[in-house]
Amino acid sequence: MNTQTITIDFPSDILLALNATESELKQNIRISLAMRLYRLQKLTIGKSAQLAGLTRFEFETLLSENEIPISNLTLEDVIQDIRKLK
Repeated sequence: MNTQTITIDFPSDILLALNATESELKQNIRISLAMRLYRLQKLTIGKSAQLAGLTRFEFETLLSENEIPISNLTLEDVIQDIRKLK
């Protein structure tokens, strides 16, 4: 898998204020970004899980814990699918 490195500058006391290591902060940022992009429907659930560095099941569990639906289907989508199946 090819990767891209993105650098973000933070004030030097952020890690201390968060009581986190650099590695923990990076992982939290990846997970937060993945959840945000999934919620905005910019990434699929699979790509979001990949960005977060989690399995799909782990990511779905995380979404559930954060009360984010794992399906973006609307009621109208379901009704249209039912009509197609008839």
